[in-house]
Amino acid sequence: MSTSIKQEIIEQIDKMPIELQKQVLDFVHTLILRELKGVPGVELLKFVGILKSEEAEEMARAIQEGCEQTDESEW
Repeated sequence: MSTSIKQEIIEQIDKMPIELQKQVLDFVHTLILRELKGVPGVELLKFVGILKSEEAEEMARAIQEGCEQTDESEW
């Protein structure tokens, strides 16, 4: 990012009330996380065939049984 863009952003943010500045900071964090999220599919190809079909089915069952449940007494 060029210095002039950074400077313009800083100048505009300085004009905002603190609550809006916090919103801008949250937005920046969101943009950064969006960039970091995920893995290109080509990098996942090394995992093709690593599980036997029985293992994959067992994993799918465990996810369905354990991860799609909520424990209302927990909260």
